Amino acid sequence: MIETTEAPRARARIDTIHDAIRSRICLLDYHPGQKLSETELAAEFGISRTPLRRVLGRLEDEGLLDSVQGVGTFVTDVDYNELAQVYKLRKELVLLQTKLDVVTPGPALIAKVRGLLARAEGLQSAPSAKAFAQLDHDMFLTLLELTANQPLRAMSERLYFRSTRIWLLQVTASQIDLMQELQIYAREVSDILGALEAGDLDAVGHIRRGHISLSFSRMRPPEGA
Repeated sequence: MIETTEAPRARARIDTIHDAIRSRICLLDYHPGQKLSETELAAEFGISRTPLRRVLGRLEDEGLLDSVQGVGTFVTDVDYNELAQVYKLRKELVLLQTKLDVVTPGPALIAKVRGLLARAEGLQSAPSAKAFAQLDHDMFLTLLELTANQPLRAMSERLYFRSTRIWLLQVTASQIDLMQELQIYAREVSDILGALEAGDLDAVGHIRRGHISLSFSRMRPPEGA
């Protein structure tokens, strides 16, 4: 019985650590090219290096880390041309998220989106690129609850977190107008909330597809890319 009980707890712990490190990478707390210390991470999270390496291996498989034998583990750089293909695929996947094994949005999910809209509107008076990126992460994960299709959820999550850094990198480099992005985003969240309240999930999918398309079109490849 103890093994049966502890196994899910161990998996949940590993998932929590994975999500924490992934968030740091995507919010640029760990910058592209930065070397991560297994010793420091293991101490911080209170685990041995064996389960930590499983976490790091998972992040490497997701394209966020690169392990170099005998050298160490590094945060991957952002390849604009590669991510252009990822964005194209994400545009199609958001439509499937409101078509395959759909979960009817209940009051709890709609309340979450209302809260996200309030955050989006609040950021316009106190702009923060990092807070905006975190808001978008939370919005993505909330709307992923609209499908119970696990393979679709896994693929969508993997591609989202692989591509999300490019936006924050460009805002940080002042290549994207943060205030304009905040205003556009708040309108999109408002439209999504209206569609959810009306029960029009098809509209939700198309609003999100348009958001991804326009968001990527506002990005510019770095010079020399």
